[in-house]
Amino acid sequence: MFRTMTIAAILVASAGTAFAGGHGGESAPPPPKQEGPPAKAVIGKNGPVLTDPKGMTLYYTERDDTGRKSTCDGACAEKRPPLMAPDNAVATGDFTVITRSDGKKMWAYRYRPLYTSQLDSAPGEIKGDDPAQQWRVARPY
Repeated sequence: MFRTMTIAAILVASAGTAFAGGHGGESAPPPPKQEGPPAKAVIGKNGPVLTDPKGMTLYYTERDDTGRKSTCDGACAEKRPPLMAPDNAVATGDFTVITRSDGKKMWAYRYRPLYTSQLDSAPGEIKGDDPAQQWRVARPY
């Protein structure tokens, strides 16, 4: 009788595991969190512009014309800090990821690398817009 009850208990326990998906009742780990776009479109007094997560205006340079690399390194990158991306960043929508000459990743919008400007000190400013030097405000269109 004891032997029959032991076998019955084992069968019930293993059936419970089978019904729980074979994981002992544990659920599968959650999928990795997908990050949203690295920038957002803001409509302000200067019209629609792309901004970084802190609200600072983003720019592109006409010199970045291949869609594969940034031409702004060294002293240029100090004045125009790139919108950096994490190593595991994945393109999403119109946003792509470009590898810089130093091996670090940065975000691009429609294949144009994105930068901020040290001339801007507050969200909404567009002091970094300088068409004569081929720097333009990044716009969401």
